[in-house]
Amino acid sequence: SMSAEEDYDCVVIGAGVQGSFTAYQLAKHNKKTLLLEQFILPHTRGSSHGQTRIIRKAYEQDIYTQMMGEGYQLWAQLEKEAGVTLYQTGLLVMGPETSGEYPLVKNTLLKNKVPTVILSRDNFHQHIPNMVLSEGHGALLDETAGVLFADRALKAVQLGGVIRDNEKVMEIKPGSVVKVTTSGGAYQARNVVITAGPWTNKLLAHTGIQLPLEQTVKINVCYWKEKIPGTYGVKQRFPCFVVTGSLESKEHIYGLPSNEYPDLVKICYHMGSKTDPDYRDLQTDTSDIDILKRYVSRCIPGLVPEPAVVESCMYTLTPDRHFVLDYHPNYSNIVIGAGFSHGFKFGPVIGKLLCELSLGEVPSFDLSPFKIRRFQSEMKSAL
Repeated sequence: SMSAEEDYDCVVIGAGVQGSFTAYQLAKHNKKTLLLEQFILPHTRGSSHGQTRIIRKAYEQDIYTQMMGEGYQLWAQLEKEAGVTLYQTGLLVMGPETSGEYPLVKNTLLKNKVPTVILSRDNFHQHIPNMVLSEGHGALLDETAGVLFADRALKAVQLGGVIRDNEKVMEIKPGSVVKVTTSGGAYQARNVVITAGPWTNKLLAHTGIQLPLEQTVKINVCYWKEKIPGTYGVKQRFPCFVVTGSLESKEHIYGLPSNEYPDLVKICYHMGSKTDPDYRDLQTDTSDIDILKRYVSRCIPGLVPEPAVVESCMYTLTPDRHFVLDYHPNYSNIVIGAGFSHGFKFGPVIGKLLCELSLGEVPSFDLSPFKIRRFQSEMKSAL
């Protein structure tokens, strides 16, 4: 005999940062909400683990800078409610002065009146000792930026509602009431939100669509040892940094000051190699690490140019690298949040937006850049 399904207003699938914040917001709206997670929490299989993330307003596109305006307010609220700490370190942005992303980021920051210091070649070393500004590069500081303690934030937000971890979703049956069957139970809900990171398309297969999230990539998260402890530390006011392009690479290189691991600076390449999230460790490409070694030895002379620790993280990229925040094309009671290759800092805003979509409210931001229909040509071939 069929066991009775448990009834919810909303089931959120995937308890990473986006799903956790969505469930948190739904619970605040007094919706009976269930958050499902396939692995035992906390885990390091997806995209939301690790101790620190950069929080910044420095983007080329206005929409992200504006969303982060609200993001800061929501993180501040969480600091009060849950004792989550934000360190204001500033973010150093460097890149070719007149081409690529650097001038766009500079323009967006100034236009949106974000407190910004433009550094000159002459005063760069006063502000940023122990770092080399490449020939022809501009540099600026987004003074509002800093470091988020990611795992603490996640734990704080997950305290809110009902979470079932170690429950993998086996089936989703769309309908006016959606039936969700997991390895541990059966549930039904008037609304479902899918925030499953690299596993999004495996779930969407149950609902008859595939998004062009063809790029699930594994990032090697590298930690580099300081030759003299503390040189690049938070206490020395060393900032986070992003290099928009360099001799070594067209992709971003980003770094965070030493803090989470004593005497180790986290520096990563913002791209990785295509990986099946269920077989992550079979991906052993280290060409990104070679690029980082060359950059570190040329531009950050106070670090040993060989990573001391390497961890991994998954990114899920859409073709245009913008998020997906939208209704399922065929079922208006299924909402999808995906494509977060740079999404942790947006967690509170995205949770709020996915909650608004799920409740049928007008979203607080214009979501046209994040709609699924922009992929129509790619999606026809995907199905």
